[in-house]
Amino acid sequence: MKIASAEFVKSVWKPSDYPGESLPEIAFAGRSNVGKSSLINVLVNRKKLVKTSSTPGKTQSVNFFTINNIFTFVDLPGYGFAKVPLTVRKKWKPLVERYLKDRKALKLALLILDIRRIPSQEDIGLLEWFDFYDIPTVVVLNKIDKFSKSKLRKQVDLIKKSLPLEKNSTILFSAVTREGKGEVWKQILDRVEECE
Repeated sequence: MKIASAEFVKSVWKPSDYPGESLPEIAFAGRSNVGKSSLINVLVNRKKLVKTSSTPGKTQSVNFFTINNIFTFVDLPGYGFAKVPLTVRKKWKPLVERYLKDRKALKLALLILDIRRIPSQEDIGLLEWFDFYDIPTVVVLNKIDKFSKSKLRKQVDLIKKSLPLEKNSTILFSAVTREGKGEVWKQILDRVEECE
């Protein structure tokens, strides 16, 4: 996918501030510090379109980015451990749930998981929630560069056994090597084309 433009639209802290739904939307979801922002940056060939941080909980709003004026990437706040006040974290859940439940423009959710960790109950719950609301979902197993080939296969098997993956495909990805980038783009473009 050739990226002609990738532009920040807005950050949203309450559902009433969501932008209009003129373009198909692709949501990026996952635990805090799992690599959502890095994945987006790799996809659009930009180093700093989305701010990244080693501190969990950096993304505290729902952030919208228009890509090639064709579709919108939506970076959702991470769940789980985050170095932010509990009062802030409590606001994230209804904000994200409202987005995922009500947004008609949402065409695909990418659930990003750190391949080094077995999925948590929150990960599994979110995947089941996507299925319940018939949101097409792809699971992206990130940070595969941290494993050797043999260990990688074993870990992928463990993760797949712990997830309800009947309807969902899995992609192995690394922001370091960019492996899996083409597969992620294929899933996104296939969904966008279906909506045309």
